[in-house]
Parts: sequence; C-alpha cells; structure tokens
Amino acid sequence: MSIDEPDFDALLGSNLARVFNERDSARRETAVGELFVTNPVMYEPDNVVEGRAAISAVAGALLEQFGPNFRFTPIGNAVGHHGMGVLHWEAGPQGGPVAVTGADVAEVVDGRISRLWVLLNRASG
Repeated sequence: MSIDEPDFDALLGSNLARVFNERDSARRETAVGELFVTNPVMYEPDNVVEGRAAISAVAGALLEQFGPNFRFTPIGNAVGHHGMGVLHWEAGPQGGPVAVTGADVAEVVDGRISRLWVLLNRASG
C-alpha cells in the first residue's frame, strides 16, 4: 500500500459497522457524512442510489426489513489500491445462519467513498 492510499480496511469496515449495521438514523447519517463524498452513488443489483441521505435510507430500510438481529459481518480484511477497494461480507441473523454473502467494491476519492458497488453472490442450490 502506498503512502497516498487510504486504509481500505478501516474505511470499508466502518461502512459496514457504522452505516449498514447502524439502526440509529442520526448516528448512521453522521457516519455517511464522514465516510462518503458529498454526492456519492451506490450501485445495487437492481437499483442506483444517489446521495448521502438516500444511501442512509437504504441501509435503514434493509435493517428494518430483516429484523433487529440482522448483521453484516466482514469476511477477512478489505484490500485495495489505486483508489479501488473491496471488502467481502456475509449477513444474516446474529448467531444464526448466513442469509447472503457478497462484497462491497468502492471507488475512494480523497479518503472517502465516491462510488460503491454492492455485489451479491448467487444462492447455491
């Protein structure tokens, strides 16, 4: 990692913990403000989400939809270079079976997430 590169693991890990696992909307919005550029874009498999408020709202809606014990957990450490980072994760009820796995791929500009691609693994079976 060059001296100019951000700490991809800290940035993407914080995104999971402080945005996508945060049920308190005020704390989540504060985190989005710290972790994302002013006008970020998030690409989901079936949606394009533009802006900090919209990203926070999507994260809150996911947590609401899947219940109070639903958590995203990183798998290993995020890696990256040249402004692009990736963090693999799994999600499901805390202490329960894994419901979905995927990865967040982020374009990072000046230490903040500019664009985020949420990639979901296909269910096996």
